[in-house]
Amino acid sequence: MAERIGVYPGTFDPLTLGHLDIIRRGARLVDRLVIGVTTNPSKEPMFSLEERLAMVRRETADAANVSVVEFNSLLMDFAEREGASLILRGLRAVADFEYEYQMAGMNQQLNDRIETVFLMADVSLQPIASRLVKEIARYGGAIDKFVPSAVVADVAAKLAGE
Repeated sequence: MAERIGVYPGTFDPLTLGHLDIIRRGARLVDRLVIGVTTNPSKEPMFSLEERLAMVRRETADAANVSVVEFNSLLMDFAEREGASLILRGLRAVADFEYEYQMAGMNQQLNDRIETVFLMADVSLQPIASRLVKEIARYGGAIDKFVPSAVVADVAAKLAGE
């Protein structure tokens, strides 16, 4: 039987506990999970691509079947290059579903051999969004309920340098 490879794409700016929940659960669904860290032209990242790659690698180092790579192409082209049969996406709320449903439909038109699989975020993690984490941190709020402790330090260091 062929190895089942999944791709979980995102900007991960910063990596949250919600992302880690999807990674942990998604890694159980496939033989190998490739986390694709990318840039999004419509977002202004707090962390550079290299910093985000390092952050995700550090926080997933104990997951034997997870690898972290950068990509800067169409998601479907990236997934095909990785040999993936599925794309993993996390859903928090109805607003996520509407966007992700449309994206899944477009991706299916580009390559119908790769399925999109949605995982609902753990109920306790559903409100977490990287955008909100950054906003809370910029105003001096505590973010330790939303990101791993090492990411709390990464964010603090980044804000201290601004």
